[in-house]
Amino acid sequence: MIVDADLAHFYGVSTKRLNEQVRRNRDRFPVDFMFRLTEAEKVEVVAKCDHLASLRFSKALPHAFTEHGAIMAASVLNSPRAVEMSVFVVRAFVAIRRAITVNSQIAQKVALLERRLADHDDQILLLVRAIKELAAPPPAPGRRKIGFDA
Repeated sequence: MIVDADLAHFYGVSTKRLNEQVRRNRDRFPVDFMFRLTEAEKVEVVAKCDHLASLRFSKALPHAFTEHGAIMAASVLNSPRAVEMSVFVVRAFVAIRRAITVNSQIAQKVALLERRLADHDDQILLLVRAIKELAAPPPAPGRRKIGFDA
């Protein structure tokens, strides 16, 4: 979670500008992307984060953005840093999709190799048994019969 003041600073815009764009694009920020802190949460955040001390006396409750909301904020802002982040996110998703495709192809090849090796294992076991039979000493001759064979 990141508060609006920090996100605005990160994207190189004022907090007022960030919140203005959020209001104008409210449908892009569902509750799992952004929410407003309660007064108690605001007090706790200000107490824990020294750099947010200026929020202590603010009448407005700050917005808090999830990672999805922070990405969406980059898409509605027009600052150079926000545009850079939007492009970065798109490239990251493309790279992830490519990696998933490559990994699924590798997984298919590994499965094929496993099937082939399983077949080879059976053939190797048959060869080992045949070699053992050939290498076994001939059976001991039984007692010789006394007498002549005609």
